[in-house]
Amino acid sequence: MNADNKNSNLSPSSNFLRAIIESDNEKGTYQRPGMPKVITRFPPEPNGYLHIGHAKSICLNFGLARDYDGRCHLRFDDTNPTKEDQEFVDTIKDSVQWLGFSWEQGGTAYVHYASDYFDTLYLMAEYLVEAGHAYVDSQTPEEIAKNRGSFSEPGKNSPYRERPASESLDLFRRMKAGEFPDGAHVLRAKIDMASPNMNMRDPVIYRIRHAHHHRTGDKWNIYPMYDYTHPISDALENITHSICTLEFQDHRPFYDWILERLTETTTLPDGRVIGGFLQKPLPHQYEFARLNLTYTITSKRKLLQLVEEKIVDGWDDPRMPTIVGIRRRGYTPESIQLFCERIGVAKADGWIDMGTLEGSLRDDLDPKAPRAAAVLHPVKLIIDNFPEHLQEECTSPVHPHYPERGVRRFPITKELWIEREDFMIDPVKGYFRLFPGNRVRLRYGYVVECTGYDMDDAGNVTAVHCNYFPDSKSGTDGSTAYKVKGNIHWVSCEHAIKAEVRLYDRLFADPAPDANNKDFRLALNPNSKEVVDAYLEPGLAVARPGDIYQFERHGYFVADIKDSRPGKPVFNRAVTLRDSWGKKK
Repeated sequence: MNADNKNSNLSPSSNFLRAIIESDNEKGTYQRPGMPKVITRFPPEPNGYLHIGHAKSICLNFGLARDYDGRCHLRFDDTNPTKEDQEFVDTIKDSVQWLGFSWEQGGTAYVHYASDYFDTLYLMAEYLVEAGHAYVDSQTPEEIAKNRGSFSEPGKNSPYRERPASESLDLFRRMKAGEFPDGAHVLRAKIDMASPNMNMRDPVIYRIRHAHHHRTGDKWNIYPMYDYTHPISDALENITHSICTLEFQDHRPFYDWILERLTETTTLPDGRVIGGFLQKPLPHQYEFARLNLTYTITSKRKLLQLVEEKIVDGWDDPRMPTIVGIRRRGYTPESIQLFCERIGVAKADGWIDMGTLEGSLRDDLDPKAPRAAAVLHPVKLIIDNFPEHLQEECTSPVHPHYPERGVRRFPITKELWIEREDFMIDPVKGYFRLFPGNRVRLRYGYVVECTGYDMDDAGNVTAVHCNYFPDSKSGTDGSTAYKVKGNIHWVSCEHAIKAEVRLYDRLFADPAPDANNKDFRLALNPNSKEVVDAYLEPGLAVARPGDIYQFERHGYFVADIKDSRPGKPVFNRAVTLRDSWGKKK
């Protein structure tokens, strides 16, 4: 695997696929000259933005290839031209690379498109017709659906099932030539209409669709179905382990059936020998449980609804589970990889608590993020006995655990901003911050004693007054003489940077917002976004888009990658310091 994909800090987790791969490697199942023993693929359809569930699949497929010195292909399943677009191709590529993976190896880019194989797929389909494994069905879509049967009743053979191969072949070629309208005919595999597996009841493998394709233009009037295209694409790319989510488990028999048919040869009545397109060993499909994350929806249809109804601010809204959204929120590639390692890979569906994802981000950012002071809900603190024009430098470590990273420097002045919650007129039991007559330490500064407050006509506190003790400055000998229980943060009114800060939280208040077909919109969290005018320590003026800080007391914040400007950052809260949701269970 490309060296860029290596991460020695990630240890293998619970993953049944590892045992399968190690067994195959030991037996030499995929021992082929000039090729790795493990070749996986990530095959998204370019019809939308990837989400956190796709991130799990990316980390799984690219991660397994990395760990077993193999390679992973990026393949776009672009067989549905009415829903696909180059925009989605580009964002998918960007998302894979952002997550820390590469489809390049040894100077070769292993990026493919199902449309690369359209000509080959068509020739294989002609072979299936000539060999008696496929036929053109001229029933209406409604008739096909009706005759397919149900889980309790077998299907009925199409009246066209025994159509002569020559007639089906002629019709199929005319379908390709564009002679018929959409829906007039389909090409079906001939398997077993009485099969207990609905996917084996003569599945459709080609349909007529007069639509412009983003890569092939108007060349094709027929397009192959996913279940037909996918196994063949795997085989043509020499994939070894084709890893899908559980909903494809019932599709595996057809996956195997189509590959077996294409390894065979058929002798026609005229003596011609046709077929033999594929060679063994063939790829094998394995299924794993998809990611079900609490307080989240991943349905493309429902995510689109959130965007179109303007419930969120676009696909990259930081509350969205899309990769572009969580990236803008402040999640790092390392945190996503850590999350995927922690949850492992299971064979059965289950739910993963959102707290696991948020915890992975905290664990990744804690050693990385420089610290900073920020006041999000400000009220003015006036130090009445502080000289009018005096400003004294205070210092604080960039990171408390890594003194080698240096110190931050910021001035203390007569007027400061403090958090509104750090003052109470009538304190509750156990409240150790500012109230009349109480002393607290201004973090990295002086001890002050509250002397009073100002109020407006509506009864709102507009300013808090205090006196400071000049010999109490942090880091000086005199500071030890003062014993106070409260310690509050602050920024200088004169020097602080005013910035828009977006306090994001979970988009839904219900851990299963769309379970049992309920209206997920009724589960929206009304407090998922709060925008405040905050005051930040002056050093944050240099924050660049994407820079992440821990705002002391508040959590981890990222300078928005779209809206931040030089000298005027906009910050998004990525995650709080602690899981406040865990307490609600």
